[in-house]
Amino acid sequence: MAMAPHRIDVHHHVIPDAYLRAMDRAGVDHPIPGVAYPTWNVEADLDLMDRHGIRTAVVSITAPGVTFADGPEAAKVARATNVAMAQLISDHPGRYGAFALVPLPDVDAALREIDYALDVLGLDGVGLFTNHHGTYLGDAAFDRLFAALAERDALVHVHPAAPAATDQPGFGLPPSLYEFPFDTTRMVANLLYSGTLDRHPGLRLILSHAGGAVPFLAQRLTYAATINPELRDRQPRDLLASLRNLYYDTAMSANRPTLAALTELVGTDHILFGTDYPFMPESTTAETVAGVQGFFDADVVLDVERDNAAALLPRLARLTA
Repeated sequence: MAMAPHRIDVHHHVIPDAYLRAMDRAGVDHPIPGVAYPTWNVEADLDLMDRHGIRTAVVSITAPGVTFADGPEAAKVARATNVAMAQLISDHPGRYGAFALVPLPDVDAALREIDYALDVLGLDGVGLFTNHHGTYLGDAAFDRLFAALAERDALVHVHPAAPAATDQPGFGLPPSLYEFPFDTTRMVANLLYSGTLDRHPGLRLILSHAGGAVPFLAQRLTYAATINPELRDRQPRDLLASLRNLYYDTAMSANRPTLAALTELVGTDHILFGTDYPFMPESTTAETVAGVQGFFDADVVLDVERDNAAALLPRLARLTA
């Protein structure tokens, strides 16, 4: 007998009408260069989830976030989008959670939106990007942000963005093909060597796409002071332990080489099921389900598909039990 829908998808995107209208107002025609921007509607989304055993999707907004807007307009876009996601949760109990969109790099506006999204709207966590207008998450400009997130014990999903360098050769390829995982790796190196993860060791951060190149480069990342002794004062207390404290989703990564490197680094209790739908098509969702089930032993598949996420998301754990 087939198992009832049980998976919790922590990397699942929505495109609310409020967000589309904001991009239209800003004249944004191609939100992610080189990427075919999909359509999205809730009926098709729920049907997809049912076909692939996804009980709950924790939704978020992908790049470019609110980078097409500035100042009060960015805050307005974030608020309207978060209200739309809260309505989606209300309309479909148990089927959705959400990571709030925040108007960074304006830290004051972001903190106000986090308070509203979590305390008033009841969203499940916060969505950040690897860089916001070129400022990476380990930058001192975001110290207050991370202090507030740590104090709240907020769950944070970090999605990659295109790198800030405008002269980076693109080879006619979309940045999401390979630059997105590289930008995740850049951001992690920045968090480690800025001291952010040492200052807030309990931060609950989920990295997209199995952490980009982080599992493969984890040991190499420990060599900064070996390469240059002047970096000794910036060396993390225990870099590998910091990486093992983070969480990693399976979006676009449920294949044997990637999962082998990831599990070698973090084990299985910090790996979360994620699909990247609808920016990756239904065939990739099916590939993700098959990849997870084919790689992990039977006694831990349910941990990756549901239980690891449920431990981080108590509201959803109660609804999906």
